[in-house]
Amino acid sequence: MNDQVDEAGWGVEPGDEIEPVVQAVGHLLKVCREAAGMRAAEFGEVMGYGEDMIRKMERGQRIPRPEFLDRADDVLRAQGHLKAFKREMEQARYPKKVRRLKEMEERAVELLLYSNHNIHGLLQTPEYAQALFEMMQPPYSQDEVERGLAGRMARKSIFNRESAPTLSFVQEQVTLERPLGGKMVLRRQLEHLL
Repeated sequence: MNDQVDEAGWGVEPGDEIEPVVQAVGHLLKVCREAAGMRAAEFGEVMGYGEDMIRKMERGQRIPRPEFLDRADDVLRAQGHLKAFKREMEQARYPKKVRRLKEMEERAVELLLYSNHNIHGLLQTPEYAQALFEMMQPPYSQDEVERGLAGRMARKSIFNRESAPTLSFVQEQVTLERPLGGKMVLRRQLEHLL
């Protein structure tokens, strides 16, 4: 079962502008489930989730994963109504700041980037980025670390764009020598850059 109490990175940030959309999708999920004549526990069992997680999604407290919406649409015979929100729910996973940054990067034709404290986010390996998030003060919760990490990694799609922008990175030497996360994390990060 995927009940994993609360899967990290799929909670809704209070006050986020996407919160009403997540709540609306949750309400639609509940309406479709009830129209199919299923109880939350039955639906959860079919989907491989616990009843509590299904109810959290229906209340808009947890963001349904795109693959969940695909399967739920088929199970509940929702005629594509749930599948229609896959893109929005994928984007909702990332913090608001990251969503806006990713949108700007998707439109950019040229990026000139300078970093003097750590290696730029677009160049970071997942373990280097995670080490940075875990060093934040005040400390981030595990959910915040997972959301931040997922958002940072999602931004790397800029490298796969068909009409990729011109990219230029300037890194201060200290960023290449500072062993954030430990020597092995830095070593793998430097290997990634090469």
